[in-house]
Amino acid sequence: MTLFQFATPTKPTFYFIGVTTGKSSIMKVFPAWARHLALGDCSIRGIDCKWHDDPVVYRRAVSFIKDDPYSLGALVTTHKIDLLAACRDLFDGLGEYARFLGEISCISKRDGALWGHAKDPITSGLALEAFVAKDYWEQSGAEICLLGAGGSSLALTTHFMKQVGKERSPARIYVTNRSRPRLEAMQRIHQEINPGIEIVYRHCPTPAENDEVVHQLRPGSLVVNATGLGKDAPGSPLSDAVEFPENGFVWEFNYRGDLVFLDQARGQQAAKNLTIEDGWVYFIHGWTRVIAEVFHIDIPTRGATFEKLSEIAARARTK
Repeated sequence: MTLFQFATPTKPTFYFIGVTTGKSSIMKVFPAWARHLALGDCSIRGIDCKWHDDPVVYRRAVSFIKDDPYSLGALVTTHKIDLLAACRDLFDGLGEYARFLGEISCISKRDGALWGHAKDPITSGLALEAFVAKDYWEQSGAEICLLGAGGSSLALTTHFMKQVGKERSPARIYVTNRSRPRLEAMQRIHQEINPGIEIVYRHCPTPAENDEVVHQLRPGSLVVNATGLGKDAPGSPLSDAVEFPENGFVWEFNYRGDLVFLDQARGQQAAKNLTIEDGWVYFIHGWTRVIAEVFHIDIPTRGATFEKLSEIAARARTK
């Protein structure tokens, strides 16, 4: 069980619940954003939990945030599904996506009530459309392979099913995972919301089995690392023998860590004419949506204000 102690805050505090929070750029970026957004004298603190940690750990963290008057809320990564499963009764309200998907990426307070939200169906779509045109899928007939069936993959598929629709979605979406339960849980949710997009669920315990799925993708398809491997744990979901699709897109949801998956794609970038994206823009959208919710302010998702926040983040990241 993860052991951590909460020091009672003496000023408004925003939390980051993850695995290796101290290494995240947000620890440098948030203070700069807070000054720019005039959030006042506030701080950010990380709470590190193990992958699939003991439910008691999640309950302790959420209970502390709920009961402490200076604790404003939190961004949750890696533990989105596990945390809500352990703490659902502690929340006074859940947003529509949180109720439906059974996960939360954001904890906030409204008039003393604790709320949980799933922001990723929105933020993953915003990040994707930053490097893949909205009409690309219907024009190309390309596919997507999502490596990993956790909260991030569920969010991106929900983006297509609930916000985009069948006609403007990929021709087919493959979802792979090392264990079956997450695939089965995702399939149950998809059965309720899928407007007819073809989804193929593959149990792939080894990188070689993931390679086989990637090998059969159509030219121009997108391959996504949604496993956390490369950041929260070492390695890649693919082997070095993988062949990415010609003229394809490769998206690493992470922006920090060993990022072996990203290195594998870069090794084939010229030969395969790959467009490669890391998780930095996703990071910006993810954090700004949660900050807007927790601090009850409006932050645009595009335009001059958003570009200024991106510029501030880039500067703070390199300090």
